[in-house]
Amino acid sequence: MRGCSVGPSGLAWRQAESRVMQTNIPKAVLLKLTSALMFSVMSAFVRYVSDVTPVGQVVFCRSFFAIIPVMLIYALRGELAAAFRTSRPFGHFGRGMISVAGMFFNFAALARLPIVDVTTITFASPLITVALSAWILKERVRIYRWTAVAVGFVGVVVMLWPHLDMARYTGAAASAATLGALFAMASAFTNAGSVVQTRRLTDTETTSSIVLYFSLFCALGGLITLPFGWIVPNGWQLAALILLGVFGGLSHILLTESYRYAPASLVAPLDYTALFWAFILGYWFFGELPTGTVYVGAAIVGGSGLFVIWRERQIGLERARARAAAGPPTGA
Repeated sequence: MRGCSVGPSGLAWRQAESRVMQTNIPKAVLLKLTSALMFSVMSAFVRYVSDVTPVGQVVFCRSFFAIIPVMLIYALRGELAAAFRTSRPFGHFGRGMISVAGMFFNFAALARLPIVDVTTITFASPLITVALSAWILKERVRIYRWTAVAVGFVGVVVMLWPHLDMARYTGAAASAATLGALFAMASAFTNAGSVVQTRRLTDTETTSSIVLYFSLFCALGGLITLPFGWIVPNGWQLAALILLGVFGGLSHILLTESYRYAPASLVAPLDYTALFWAFILGYWFFGELPTGTVYVGAAIVGGSGLFVIWRERQIGLERARARAAAGPPTGA
């Protein structure tokens, strides 16, 4: 159980109680679903520009133009000053380094594989997050969620199975496909690490500071690649580079907010909903038609994700009834 090795104290109890009072699973679900949609749209823009635009330049635009909606939203909410205040600069730096690495990996994968392929491979990230949440954050993950994410992983394998046959690739295509798959898997690991670090930062840091410093560190990471050869984009490419940053910024705000209202191990499986948007966007804009195994795998991971939500909801209702039956604390 979380905190059992520390022992009870008034401050620790009040902090835990505060986190319980902030729990709002339906709100967390809605925020994460919207975030997944926006991330998928951003991935489509990345796919569009990746044929001619260096990855470092895409990373810079994703981060730099994301600062615009971040600054506007927080200025309107009166949180702009709070966005620059932090008591954990090294925590933001660590998350920034993990995140910029994940961004490079993810964009490099999108440059070599279809959107749906990259999406399915990176779906290992929620499974890794569950393990890291139990290990690092000491979150209590019940057998039902472990089982659901394990079943979800089977669905991921089903979707990936046709792509494991390297005999269908030849020459440069084989090299590109292999590198794309490796980059996608590396992105899954770094994404999971970023999620866990986000959850740790939300204990003391504001959402505005988490999002702002993420964008700043990632923009600097992309800017470092300027001497290695950026391009001068045409009108359509420039529009796509700006929009992928704006969508990325908005989606990151919603992502960070979602982890304030539910455990990372519960919210992370909702990434599976990006499958639907990957199908739609990949087919509509790039003519990428998923195979039958992808549909089967999508049904498996979607069902497991919905089961996680339903099970956590049942547990929440049971806890609420138990608190109501016990009555208010009487004190010592």
